[in-house]
Amino acid sequence: MSEQIVLPALGESVTEGTVTRWLKKVGDTVAVDEPLVEVSTDKVDTEIPSPVAGVIEQILVQEDETVQVGAVLVVIGSGSGAAAPAAAPVAEAPVAPAPIAETPAPVAAPAAPVAPPVAAPVAPVAPVAAPSTPTTSPTPTNVDAGYVTPLVRKLASEIGIDLSKIAGTGVGGRIRKDDVLAASSAPAAAPIAFAAPVAASAPAATFVPGAASPLRGTTEPMSRLRKVLAERAVASMVSTAQLTTVVEVDVTKIAALRSRIQAQFVAATGGKLNFMPFFALAAAEALRVHPKLNATIDGENIVYHGTENISFAVDTEKGLLTPVIRDASTLNIAQIAKQIADLAARTRASQLKPDELGGGTFTLTNTGSRGALFDTPVVFLPQVAILGTGVVTKRPVVVTDANGQDSISIRSMVYLALSYDHRLVDGADASRFLVDVKSRLEEANFDGVLGI
Repeated sequence: MSEQIVLPALGESVTEGTVTRWLKKVGDTVAVDEPLVEVSTDKVDTEIPSPVAGVIEQILVQEDETVQVGAVLVVIGSGSGAAAPAAAPVAEAPVAPAPIAETPAPVAAPAAPVAPPVAAPVAPVAPVAAPSTPTTSPTPTNVDAGYVTPLVRKLASEIGIDLSKIAGTGVGGRIRKDDVLAASSAPAAAPIAFAAPVAASAPAATFVPGAASPLRGTTEPMSRLRKVLAERAVASMVSTAQLTTVVEVDVTKIAALRSRIQAQFVAATGGKLNFMPFFALAAAEALRVHPKLNATIDGENIVYHGTENISFAVDTEKGLLTPVIRDASTLNIAQIAKQIADLAARTRASQLKPDELGGGTFTLTNTGSRGALFDTPVVFLPQVAILGTGVVTKRPVVVTDANGQDSISIRSMVYLALSYDHRLVDGADASRFLVDVKSRLEEANFDGVLGI
């Protein structure tokens, strides 16, 4: 018996999806819950698992084709009814969504699956000579195990791992990030740490230019996600009056708190504690006091939200996505840290549910994760504000003691940039909000809400 597999409902408001890449071809065996196809919607890119076990007999929807929810994607059976004509388009698989990223750094996926032998001469890359130095452009170090994501290629390039010598543990022998880390003798966190821009200033570091990206001089179609982001960004800039206000915050006490409780936090939660949960909680608490920043303009009315649902930006291979931490002001530091880690990991793995991207009332974006002091983030409708956190860096600062005496001290400093819709939020409103966030962070009185 053969069974038709249809495009499932991927969210309350999702009515259609675009097949971006088949993970199986005609004749392949598939197990229950094994990833079958990657689908892109207006809200999220995700993998569709197979609901049954069997052999791929026929593929009815080709890559880059958009179909409605409920449309038949593939026929799975015993294999006796396999339809060969559908195999060819899948085997070529030249169009993968992963290369469409926020920056030109990710390597175009077609190079690996279409012509593995060609990429082999490119394998030796500059970072191999200095594996501790991060580079900004991944290099196609290539394997014969099929598609390798740009994230894995970039990681392998940064730490000097030859992908052709790694046996993948993923589906169909695909090489995963964990395989690269396991093959490396270097600490896993070193090449991908958020503090990498700061560490790069160490005296022993030597800058090594990255290899030129294969994307130079090429043309590729925009992914569905990139089209949606582009349309929404333009609509937001045209429809709103955006302004940005910046404050400087001394987070030395938070840095000391992190150092003091890090081991205990890891033991209790299984994850490391960074600055983001503190920024998120401080912002959520301030939103309770400053509802204009947590509101929506509906025609001539202002809707003040009853909960603080913090969207946070995740940089993925396919572009920026913003999963949501709901009721953030009611959570403690450990709960927020856990949600950030879980949502970010599932977002990058295309395992996020579309509804987990909806309902945000305010956005937090960590622009400092790649070393930026600050930027002027874009507010996306229907929200009216977004807070950008810059890189935390140590530098000399004038401090005043209890007796009013000034001195110069080395402090951990960060810039917070708040962009907002001036139709609703005035500069004074933004400043009051930022001052409250600044005070909360500088006092660092979080012992009672650590959750450990």
